[in-house]
Amino acid sequence: MSSNSSLCFKTCLYKNLRPLDILSEVVPVNGVMSGIRMIQIQGARGFKFSAMRPRFLSFPASRIFIYCDLFPEEFSIVFTLRTLHMQSKRNEYIFTVLEENSDTLLLGLRYSRNKLHFFFWSRELSNGWQTRVTFRDVFLADNQWHTVVLAVSKGSFSLTVDCSIPTDVISDTPFPPSLMMRRSRFYVGSRRRRKGFFTVRQLVLLPGSEDLPVKPASNELLTYPLRSMTLGSRPPCTKSESGQFWFNAAQKGLYICNGTTWISMLEVEEKLDYLEEYQSLVTSSETKGIEVFVIPSVGLFAATANRYTPPGSAIYKWTDEKFVAYQNIPTYQAESWKFFTIGKKIFLAVANFEGDDMGQEFSVIYKWNYRKEKFIVYQRIVTHGARDWESFVIDGEAFLAVANHRKGDNHNINSVIYRWNSRMGLFETNQTIPTSGAYDWEFFHIGPYSFLVVANTFNGTTTKIYSHIYIWLSGTFQLFQSILTFGATDWEVFHIQDRVFLAVANSHSYDSRSAFPNSYHAINSSIYELNITAQMFVKFQDILTYSALDWEFFSVGEDNFLVVANSFDGVTYSVNSFIYRWQGYEGFVAVHRLPTFGCRDWEAFNTTTGSYLMYSSAREPLCKVLKLKTF
Repeated sequence: MSSNSSLCFKTCLYKNLRPLDILSEVVPVNGVMSGIRMIQIQGARGFKFSAMRPRFLSFPASRIFIYCDLFPEEFSIVFTLRTLHMQSKRNEYIFTVLEENSDTLLLGLRYSRNKLHFFFWSRELSNGWQTRVTFRDVFLADNQWHTVVLAVSKGSFSLTVDCSIPTDVISDTPFPPSLMMRRSRFYVGSRRRRKGFFTVRQLVLLPGSEDLPVKPASNELLTYPLRSMTLGSRPPCTKSESGQFWFNAAQKGLYICNGTTWISMLEVEEKLDYLEEYQSLVTSSETKGIEVFVIPSVGLFAATANRYTPPGSAIYKWTDEKFVAYQNIPTYQAESWKFFTIGKKIFLAVANFEGDDMGQEFSVIYKWNYRKEKFIVYQRIVTHGARDWESFVIDGEAFLAVANHRKGDNHNINSVIYRWNSRMGLFETNQTIPTSGAYDWEFFHIGPYSFLVVANTFNGTTTKIYSHIYIWLSGTFQLFQSILTFGATDWEVFHIQDRVFLAVANSHSYDSRSAFPNSYHAINSSIYELNITAQMFVKFQDILTYSALDWEFFSVGEDNFLVVANSFDGVTYSVNSFIYRWQGYEGFVAVHRLPTFGCRDWEAFNTTTGSYLMYSSAREPLCKVLKLKTF
């Protein structure tokens, strides 16, 4: 191997040591493809392969070997699969690497009823012949999930199945130091011809390995500085585990035990470990929405939308690492607050659900007074059972949209979009949109386009109605897409890399026209993803919720999360809300259970001392702040 090749190899192996997710390269982002489907078995998701054109599950090696064409000389392969019982003479390929224009197998992993075979091509060392390393008494075809780790270093090959004692094989032919990947393809579940009939959860290549067993010079015992690869939650690290690797597949973290603690082998971003109750904030009455915001050079604030007047709602200021009461504002069964700015002007709008003492229904926009350092009344706007305000800017112009829920007993009324008149310094009606029990507006951009989505809850007869997405065209919002929802109360838009998602909180299913009308609170809330080709949002995932009232998206390090406000299960308001972590093709998976009581709203915020989640209760005069503990 030339010095340039050697430098290239070392650079790609040691400076860019990152797990390579082979499975994600062949599975579409939505998991939909002919011959492959996502299934859930024993609480775990995986992809089931069936008869299909094998090239559909392939990709060029250049996609992952970007800076170097050489396969690493030292590496581990981690895979989790489930396969049915198979006949003694049958075998299946887990993956292969083949030359583009020939049937030459450069690399491959194949299993049979009781064996696992690892193949590699050694042009220089084996006179162009294929080398096969066989592990015997490996029983994978038993219709159970198995996680297997194959660690390779020169002539040493170690196999660990389900964290058992490793099986080691020393080969006379070491793995080649310069296996060229140029003009080759990876195949998952096949060798072009043979098709995989199994279900796989993960298939990861971990470049790099160290201190694997080497062939002894005499009859001395082998030493194992690297004992095995462990997966799952954090295992113990003592002298007996010294040299053992731990691969955290969910967080893509690789660690080695030094005898006392786990040392990171990769530069891993901060990870969410658990949440602790940080502050219980007693409020004047039950709280609907909360709004956390920052006023530059003044501080961090939280506004609570409280049910009763008097005493109305309150604004709290973050002082000495706690929220303390700052200002009281008279409101009338306030539902939510919205903070926004127009130039140097700072505003806070409240959505009042009920009328005042005179029976007049209006919501109020407050403006920050820099001299008094208080919010003062700026503009009153007539609303009807207002649930939510949404502020946004299009082409430099400021807008406010109000979600009018009902007028008297009529839920089918107009919600209104207001435009800021800079000359008058007031908001004026710009457009009305028919809504049915509107509960929430959510605004978002996709490229040059602006969208506004409404959560319609009830049309007077049923909660099974369409909520609508509108697109801004020619100076007005026009219907873009309708999505069937069930008492929708909230939309949350979020981005993960270049993908755009919309999550809807469905509160309950009810239809007065049924023979025995009942309200069902344990129903699915759904996540939709924008399909650029179809130019529409398509369902990505259903999540069981209990009268869900809110979604909140937040990130910790490189990890993305959704937290849901579960409020009622049909019997009690004391129900758990959940945090879900984004896990790629597995979607969002529940990782934390949070005891809540009538949970109504979640807000995520950060300070110089940490990250927090705050939730409100619509059933008791209490808000709670939870601190995110990371490692």
